[in-house]
Amino acid sequence: MLKQEKCVRANSVFEGKILCVRNDDVLDGAGKACTREHVVHPGGACALYVEDGKVALVKQYRYAYGEEVVELPAGKLERGEDPKLAAIRELEEETGVCAKAEDAELLFVLYPTPGYTNEKIYIYYVKKGEQTTCHPDEGEFVETIFMPLEEAREGLKTGTLRDAKTIVALQAYFLRNEQ
Repeated sequence: MLKQEKCVRANSVFEGKILCVRNDDVLDGAGKACTREHVVHPGGACALYVEDGKVALVKQYRYAYGEEVVELPAGKLERGEDPKLAAIRELEEETGVCAKAEDAELLFVLYPTPGYTNEKIYIYYVKKGEQTTCHPDEGEFVETIFMPLEEAREGLKTGTLRDAKTIVALQAYFLRNEQ
């Protein structure tokens, strides 16, 4: 059995609107003093919605990469927010698809980068919805794409889809629906 590490002192290096960077004093599994850098993140939720053989995606410019990224509709969790409701909210805001909580099923919780952050992304499969109007957050510029599933499958094969949560969710969808 692996031994757990223990935080002796949490040292905040930076606190922003979305995340906090820490350099904690820790006792490792053998009781030796060391430090651990990590990013504290509130987590996020995303929605995988497929209708008429097309998956709802969004394209948006991502500053950190300096390019447009095609991904599932997703967003940061607010303090105490239910991840299922956050996924449904993001689906409607970014794609205009309105869904009910009972129509969303948790596929899994993704740990995108466990080496340095506690971020968890809750990935929901939304079974049905109704098309309404998009209303992205202020300062958020997204283009909604309803991509044919075969094109999405090809994007996985060729590497044109690069967002981790989108890749994992689509692969899970294809595995569950193989004939």
